[in-house]
Amino acid sequence: MDRATYEIESAVEESHWWFVGRRRLFRRTIESIGLSRQASILDVGTSTGTNLRMLQEMGFENVQGLDLNDDAIRWCAEKGLGRVRKGDVCAMPFDDNQFDLILATDIVEHVDDDACALREIQRVLKSSGRAIITVPAFQGLWGAQDELAHHKRRYLKRDFLQRLQASGLSVYDSFYFNFILFVPIWLARQVIKMMRPTLESENQINSPFLNWILNKIFAIDVMSARTVRPPFGVSIFALVGARNG
Repeated sequence: MDRATYEIESAVEESHWWFVGRRRLFRRTIESIGLSRQASILDVGTSTGTNLRMLQEMGFENVQGLDLNDDAIRWCAEKGLGRVRKGDVCAMPFDDNQFDLILATDIVEHVDDDACALREIQRVLKSSGRAIITVPAFQGLWGAQDELAHHKRRYLKRDFLQRLQASGLSVYDSFYFNFILFVPIWLARQVIKMMRPTLESENQINSPFLNWILNKIFAIDVMSARTVRPPFGVSIFALVGARNG
């Protein structure tokens, strides 16, 4: 992402409906795994610290992040969100079989060689470990945020699961989420394409009242997506493990 886009994300990630709702989904999943507070955890592509914030609030003591961007690393440090090393998801500076839990949320779509990134996640994940991976869905939703965030692609769930399995990962759970707002988001992105406003991030299109409304809707979405199993959504969630785990 460009620096201006990072700056906006850093300012809003604590309270913006999208980040708050994702943390609800991730937190509930992590709690279901039953990790000890001493479990070794890696957040890949920390960006400005939204997952590190959640893990800190959950009381985990052995957490570190990885990001290639110096500004992202600096913002995480300024917020007191823990250790973040500089490194590439396609060549991570960690030993094999090192982490009990890996979060790679909305990072794989930024990488030219996503297969390499997934193999690296498999490599550093313990045989008994789990990884939470999310990616944006449906190329028809491509919009300003994809351009600003330097995304390479969006995915269909079927194709993404095939890539996970080809990388040596076993898929324990997967589903689309952010399905309730799928049509409004698609429509909003078509309007943005036509109007071509000057934006540094879609996160700028917000207000306290709109954020409150969308927070409530997205909370229902992430609570129900695993049960409803919708055939579409703005994003894909996958809980995976090592093939022999």
